[in-house]
Amino acid sequence: MPRYAIIHIGRWGLLAFILALWQWGWDLKPVLGWLVPTVLDPYFVSKPTLIYARFLELGCIALPNGNWAFTDYNGFMACVGSPKGSLWAHTLATLRNTFWGFLVGVTSGVAVGLLLGRSEVLAKIFEPYIVAFNSLPRVALVPLIIIMFGLGDLSKIVTALTLVFFVVFFNTFEGTRSVDRDLVNAARFLGASDAQVTWTVVVPSALAWVFASLSPAISFALIGVIVGEFIGAERGLGKVIIEAEAQLQIADMMVALVVLMVIGVSLVLVFRALERRLLRWQRHHAEAT
Repeated sequence: MPRYAIIHIGRWGLLAFILALWQWGWDLKPVLGWLVPTVLDPYFVSKPTLIYARFLELGCIALPNGNWAFTDYNGFMACVGSPKGSLWAHTLATLRNTFWGFLVGVTSGVAVGLLLGRSEVLAKIFEPYIVAFNSLPRVALVPLIIIMFGLGDLSKIVTALTLVFFVVFFNTFEGTRSVDRDLVNAARFLGASDAQVTWTVVVPSALAWVFASLSPAISFALIGVIVGEFIGAERGLGKVIIEAEAQLQIADMMVALVVLMVIGVSLVLVFRALERRLLRWQRHHAEAT
């Protein structure tokens, strides 16, 4: 059997096993006793079928009047535009804030990392301040950020970018410092200016370090937005989670968590594809393609 077939069979088989255990594991508790962990109690994690049913309802696919969205356009639009908000409205709000927080955090992290990585003097000047601020748990700053920027989208974006910035900054900084000196010297020997050295040698070499930070950075961006939504928001998956927790609606909470997981995995796959495209000149990427 080909290697890729074994991998896919193993992945989907493991997923099927987890879902089956999740769905029917707790029903075996009277028979197996202590062998069935308490965490499988539907009170804590619900069940896949219940989560799927709530997904259809929260996503306005199964309408409150008993119809399906594809047979009742007016009912679908009424559900989507309800004051409580549909799952898609909450997801869009979280995605929008995550995107801006991630974009600003990555852009500023790369820019500052390149600047300090190329200047020994500036790196020494800002080092104690960067270390001091990085030592602060960013989540602990969320109440202060809320006070400064309010309960709107801006506070979620700022929270996300504070988490993303340092992840990207340190990778970019180290990538800039790790550039092969022979390449830099060769470029200078050919008459390249500092700007040309930066854009033709340093940036391409540091890209691998930057892309290595993007996967955790998108996770941190989502964390920042969700934590901000926990404290206060009109829309967002964090709001869905915190309200479901208050009402003990475990299935609703699990729907939001599954959507967040799908978003995170999808974005990581996009960044990996982009990395393979931009860094195809590197040996391991060339071999992969």
